[in-house]
Amino acid sequence: MPSRSESPTPRTYSRWASLVVLCAGTLMTILDGNIVTVAMPAIQSDLGFSGPGLAWVVNAYLIPFGGLLLLVGRLGDLVGRKRMFAAGLAVFTAASVLCGVATDQGTLVAARALQGVGGAMTSAVVLGMLVALFPEPREQARAIAVFSAVGAAGGALGTFLGGALTQTLNWHWIFLINLPIGVVAWLAALRILAPDKGVGLGRGADYPGAALVTGALMLTVYAIVGAGDRGLGGTLTLAAVSLVLFGAFTVRQARAARPLLRLRLFRSRALTSANGVQILMIAGMYGFQYIGALYLQRVLGYSELLTGTAFLPAPIAIGVLMLGLSARTIARFGPYRVLLAGLALITAGMALLSRAPVDGRYVADVLPPLLLLAAGFAAAMPAVTGLAMSGAREEDAGLASGLFNTTQVVGGSLGLAVLTTLAASRTERLIGGGAHTVAATADGYRLAFGVATGIAATALLLAAALLRPGRPASTPAPQAGRQSRANASL
Repeated sequence: MPSRSESPTPRTYSRWASLVVLCAGTLMTILDGNIVTVAMPAIQSDLGFSGPGLAWVVNAYLIPFGGLLLLVGRLGDLVGRKRMFAAGLAVFTAASVLCGVATDQGTLVAARALQGVGGAMTSAVVLGMLVALFPEPREQARAIAVFSAVGAAGGALGTFLGGALTQTLNWHWIFLINLPIGVVAWLAALRILAPDKGVGLGRGADYPGAALVTGALMLTVYAIVGAGDRGLGGTLTLAAVSLVLFGAFTVRQARAARPLLRLRLFRSRALTSANGVQILMIAGMYGFQYIGALYLQRVLGYSELLTGTAFLPAPIAIGVLMLGLSARTIARFGPYRVLLAGLALITAGMALLSRAPVDGRYVADVLPPLLLLAAGFAAAMPAVTGLAMSGAREEDAGLASGLFNTTQVVGGSLGLAVLTTLAASRTERLIGGGAHTVAATADGYRLAFGVATGIAATALLLAAALLRPGRPASTPAPQAGRQSRANASL
């Protein structure tokens, strides 16, 4: 039997090695979500997509991804999170190969939908596995900082890789690059991640409830991502149907003997408020990433590769700040204060972008707000993640992880739909009035950045009002370990 002095080493190595595997799987799905953006014109030219049809290269991924996160998060609790994670990696990698060899529109769209399924299976259980691996608050803060740094940096890195691969090779390689990454991550997951059997399907396999919530979430994402083409009336109709499905699901969960979703989860002020703040924060940031790339290409005339290179300071800054400062800052000042500081920086960065000129210069007009946004996101994301996950019990960790990822997708889809629609409407109106195309396009983007500033400011106000630490009496006991002091008890 090993001595006490010998035992901590393998346990510590195993946990941090497991974190590397989880980050690798997450990085692959996040890279893929952003790498497509820069390659869209090349895909359209090669496969002959129409303007509205091209949107389905993105929508076909987002709808199953956002719709299934909550369901597969719960299924991960029931059948085992390691099994769900590894299965998701296999599905995502196989679907990526299908995308890479696609030679027609139908194959690519179908393969993208399958990627969304695999991405949901992988992403939904990651945070639940992470908080189980690192129950001690200080170590958990460090682990979340690493995980968040990989996710945030991966988003910006995807823009660079998309431009580099598309310009030097072709768009097929933005998908084929996932094959070696996925195989290595899958093998590492099988070997390194600790097995967990789950509590069994009989403990929560509410199939009617699963059908209701999956249908509601898919319809919600579909309504959001297609709002610009469908018009207000059609979008409101779909939104009304999705609300009816959500209502039916809620009634079902309140009455079911073994509910898919325990409604007590939403009694946590930290969990519900953090998810609400995240929707707004991601809405602004995802919209910035998409519209910022368009601003560089369509207004400043950057190539795909130069656009990707222009975004590189963001992942570098995010990685340095998250890995070097986030955990220590949260440990010293608490997640509430760090979250507010991060949201304030994001608001300031968006405000600077809202004045982006037609003849803008990178060093003066793009880099300063880019660094502000990177610093703000590096502070805010680990803080809001810790607050959200601190509100879930161990048996609900997979479900809480799925819920957290679901709000990311909904926030990103909502921000992208609203901001791009506003920008396009302003641009079309100005061009119709005789304005120059580039000047009108820049004005449309400025409007979008101005609205994003308002969204970020709203997230700041919401966090300040709802996530303020409660009185000591309402704080979870210290032995709860993984729960933050800022969290209200269930």
